[in-house]
Amino acid sequence: MSKKQATKNKNGTIAQNRKARHEYFLEDRYEAGLALQGWELKSIREGKVNLSDSYVILHNGEAFLLGAQIQPLNSASTHVVCDPERSRKLLLHKRELSKLIGLKEREGYTLVATAMYWKACWVKLEFHLAKGKKSYDKRDDIKDRDWSREKERMMKHSKH
Repeated sequence: MSKKQATKNKNGTIAQNRKARHEYFLEDRYEAGLALQGWELKSIREGKVNLSDSYVILHNGEAFLLGAQIQPLNSASTHVVCDPERSRKLLLHKRELSKLIGLKEREGYTLVATAMYWKACWVKLEFHLAKGKKSYDKRDDIKDRDWSREKERMMKHSKH
């Protein structure tokens, strides 16, 4: 990572899925490495990542990231086939995988990708064990957020 990119984003965050906090109740947080190709890493360095509709599936005892888009650069090599929406394998320990498989199958959870970031020189994916929200849960969240914003305004005006 060059100095220019390091100063551009202090905390190392590449992309976030902000919609996930609105759509799901996020519970347990997990971190996994990603098996990437060379062109993907170059695109990630340029920030051409979209996690808005991405989720994690478990298949044959392995975890895969689906729905994440990594757009290839224009200057990418012509002999490499670039698929922006390919499934990418997540690197997790066996005990983490078995725990996730059990929770997902028994209790009806889903695994939602929430952020992609740099950790030293590796790209890591943060995902959460999540349950879907109903429309009335979303309305409650919006009402709470509006009330806290209004409360801040009232406190700010009462000081003056």
